Amino acid sequence: MSRFDARGKVNRALLAGVSEYDHTASDDPRGVSGQLPAVRHNRTGLEDALRRGGVFGAGEVRALASPAPDDFTLELRRVCREARGLLLLYFAGHAVTSTSGSELHLQMRTARVLPGNGLPGSVSFTEVLGELTESNAEQVVVILDCCYAGNAAGIWHRFDDPKRKKHKILLLMSVQPNRCILGGDADAATPFTRELTHVLDEGGEVWLSELYTKVKERMEAANYRAEDDDPQRPQALAPPWKQEADVLLAAGPGIVVERPEPAPGGWFPWLRPLVARARETFARSGRTALAALLAVLATAAGGYGLLALTGDSGPCAPALELRVLADPDLEPAVRAVADDYVTSDANTTGEGCRRSGVTVNSAGSAAVVNALAERTDAWQQPREDDNPQRDIGPQPDVWIPATGADIDRVTTAAAEEDRIFARLEPEAEPIAYSPVVLAVPKQLRADLEPTGQSLSRLLTDLKRADRKAEVHRPDPEFTDAALLATTSLYGDADARDAELDLARTERPEPTAVRLLCALPGRGTAVDHRGAALVPEFLLKSGIGCHPVTRAPRVAAYPDDVPGLEPAFVRVRWEDGDRDATARDDAVDRFHTWLTGKEGRAVLGEYGFRSAKGERGLLDAASVPEGLTESLRPARTADPKTMNRTLADYGNAHGPGRVLYLLDSSGSMAGRWDGPSGGPGILRQTLPGLGGKDEYGVWAVHGTGDRTHTELLPFGTHARREAERALGAAEVRDAEADPPGALLDALAFMRERGGGDDRPQLIVYLTDGEDDGRLTRKALEEVVDRAGGAGVPVTMVSLSSSGCDQGRPATRIAEASRGRCLDAGDDLVPALHDEVARIGTGEE
Repeated sequence: MSRFDARGKVNRALLAGVSEYDHTASDDPRGVSGQLPAVRHNRTGLEDALRRGGVFGAGEVRALASPAPDDFTLELRRVCREARGLLLLYFAGHAVTSTSGSELHLQMRTARVLPGNGLPGSVSFTEVLGELTESNAEQVVVILDCCYAGNAAGIWHRFDDPKRKKHKILLLMSVQPNRCILGGDADAATPFTRELTHVLDEGGEVWLSELYTKVKERMEAANYRAEDDDPQRPQALAPPWKQEADVLLAAGPGIVVERPEPAPGGWFPWLRPLVARARETFARSGRTALAALLAVLATAAGGYGLLALTGDSGPCAPALELRVLADPDLEPAVRAVADDYVTSDANTTGEGCRRSGVTVNSAGSAAVVNALAERTDAWQQPREDDNPQRDIGPQPDVWIPATGADIDRVTTAAAEEDRIFARLEPEAEPIAYSPVVLAVPKQLRADLEPTGQSLSRLLTDLKRADRKAEVHRPDPEFTDAALLATTSLYGDADARDAELDLARTERPEPTAVRLLCALPGRGTAVDHRGAALVPEFLLKSGIGCHPVTRAPRVAAYPDDVPGLEPAFVRVRWEDGDRDATARDDAVDRFHTWLTGKEGRAVLGEYGFRSAKGERGLLDAASVPEGLTESLRPARTADPKTMNRTLADYGNAHGPGRVLYLLDSSGSMAGRWDGPSGGPGILRQTLPGLGGKDEYGVWAVHGTGDRTHTELLPFGTHARREAERALGAAEVRDAEADPPGALLDALAFMRERGGGDDRPQLIVYLTDGEDDGRLTRKALEEVVDRAGGAGVPVTMVSLSSSGCDQGRPATRIAEASRGRCLDAGDDLVPALHDEVARIGTGEE
């Protein structure tokens, strides 16, 4: 194995975290020992770290929340098929070994333990290895955080593998063989995954060997214990790694992480020498001196583990914890404000005690609006099928949306509900202001007017400056900044047509930070010609991406995109009044500090502007190159427009329609069989389509009135049905009529898409042997029809020169705003991505 860097390849990460079990010992003697709430933090924390890490791209990390065995196995097989570069499999949950210890059973949601080695609801690690060895991935990394994880190494060594495929699989395990680990608690991830995530988030390149070494050192320093008070030591399959034999797992920006928690059952390591001195002081000066010292220690340590030093109550009562829910783009700035506030004088009593703590989290903006408007009952009392506490987070005391229009969206929708369990009390003024800008690579800025232009005009000028320039936007369902940009992007245009102006990605990045960090990973050319619709403050505060890999960008300010005006909203919950007075006081203190001099200073450092007047930068002493010192604000966000745009976006990205045209003429005989043949290539794109997508397959042959026959009727299909149809396809003893088939296809799809904005695509796969029929007149007719049909056409040529400049396939694809792929491209993954952009994918 050589040193393996998977960036730019087709990678997959599958994270299976089983936190909830159907059968536990408390109500079923054959159930597992208990629930594992800490695993929820494992799953979300590791997913975020991998998404930030820069190795896995958009749509390449899949998290499974408490899957049943069939769900786990089905998803495992899917990622094994799809991955071409790196495949990472993570499991956290209960696990047991066989009586002999020769097998490890990963226990899924329905797990039970029956007499006679009966283990329903479990998946054996041998079965997992069998799937992984047959995967299409070049390299596989398996990470296990469960009891007896170390036993997996022995199973790997005993695994029967005559073809030696298992050697592409590396293992990282949370504990030694034959040891069981503690399940943690509901407030934090388990120790192994907590340290794993910490190292991945340190920034820069993180190789597997380095990850193992650092996690092992951190766990040893923290003195984590397994059951029976054994030390918990992570394991790897074959350490130490040689430098040339390693796997890159992260290469992303470093982020600020929370201070490490104390080791279970012990104090912070750095407190031990201070405690020893405290005891000496106590011996000489009595309990008063000790109490004074402990007040200082309690403030620094956050109050952990100090009461045992004096034998009775400590100097500081536990601080009330405020829960703040922020828009995902705002979360880093709000977290920084909260961190500064917690340690400020305003949050400290005269006795040196902390008044309150502040926990900041974020969730998709559309999901939050929906939950506050229509799901407050489930948020108050979660149900199995509706649990905002699981999907979004704890009930917030404070909500900080990116625009006050979200408050109107909530209250309008809530008015239709019979009963609501949360009441919103917004402050009158926004916290700050930040325009949404088009962040343009510096080399293209000379061709754009930085201010006074609409978004559509800026996009037109950008294309005129460089026809290969791309425009990227995060997910409008996840952040308000992306949604506000989309309101102007759509305008009066058809949403489906407007989406064609954006760069093609299988799935959009969730946040602006992730988008800006992901662009370099898509290649230097993409980074240097890729503009991004993002909040302006990120261009001042920076996003932590490594400067050697990221093109510098400047801002163009579209005057028709509403800016961000973060609001401060007190959320009051029904029956949540037991500590209402103390909580109100804590919220008021936090708001006063946030909007005062100290809070504004932190927001200024992060690049925000004043919410009043000419919207000058709060940190006016430092105006970065490429930003405007002051500007007129764009129009205020309109809640109705936001809702309508969100619905249009959902339609344009909802269930799609794909029509495949498969050249079945006689010249295809030598390019028909196997995975690289015509039917095999189309078969490999089917995972990009889901059960609600409509699609069909035409076999293109014949030069008379009938240019094709139907291999698969147009409609919704189970995947096996489509695979059978492609498997039965045959080469015909006939020539093909490409212009006739394409004109028929364009008319067919235009008719089906006339009444909605659902995404559509035509895929035409051919060897190009019949391109001679695309004469000047015929070609011009197809190009003209493709340009006005509103349906992109992906032309797939099995010839290495099929997409050269001026070739018929290239002209048709460009006219329809589609894409041309030939044998010189990484054809199968690229075509899969084109189809996956239109389809909903397998669930």
